[in-house]
Amino acid sequence: MPEAPSPTRKRIVDAATRLFYAEGIGRVSVDAIAEKAGLTKRTLYYHFRSKDDLITAYLDGRDQPNLKQMAGWFDAAEGTADHKVEAIFANLARVARHPKWKGCGFLRTAAELASMPGHPAVKAGSRHKTSFETWLASELSMHAIDEPQTLAREIVLLMDGAFSIMLVHRNPEYIEAAGHAAATLIRARCQNRA
Repeated sequence: MPEAPSPTRKRIVDAATRLFYAEGIGRVSVDAIAEKAGLTKRTLYYHFRSKDDLITAYLDGRDQPNLKQMAGWFDAAEGTADHKVEAIFANLARVARHPKWKGCGFLRTAAELASMPGHPAVKAGSRHKTSFETWLASELSMHAIDEPQTLAREIVLLMDGAFSIMLVHRNPEYIEAAGHAAATLIRARCQNRA
């Protein structure tokens, strides 16, 4: 079992998370993070070798809570897999209506680091997206849906496409439309089996 982070390290990551999500990683300085955490820059660098390490810790810290939230929405929804997947999208649309919503932190970070594909934070984002896709494929498989891996990938494409277009239009109806499309894909797989 991994060791819990020190309170100081947690305080730094919490401050970085708030700032990175609100403003983007490129716009936030190490000085601003240290100030927000109520620490010196020297203390921050004692816990993190670089800003890149802190960006990676920010995304790693969002991974499991985000996956747990999606799984919770799926589990709480009534009905068959199409309804359960659509519930994830409906809940994302609800969250996106909050004035502080800034989109998917993983996608936004990857976009800012697009010229650095080997960056540890890009790899953290890739791990997160792969974990979600693997989890979803497993759930679809348990619901006896054909080609669960392919279908999970298609649903991830719908989700991330909707995240991207919502950043452009600021309209959560796009994620709702993506949820309807995902449910339609699931129903089509079920009809093809019949």
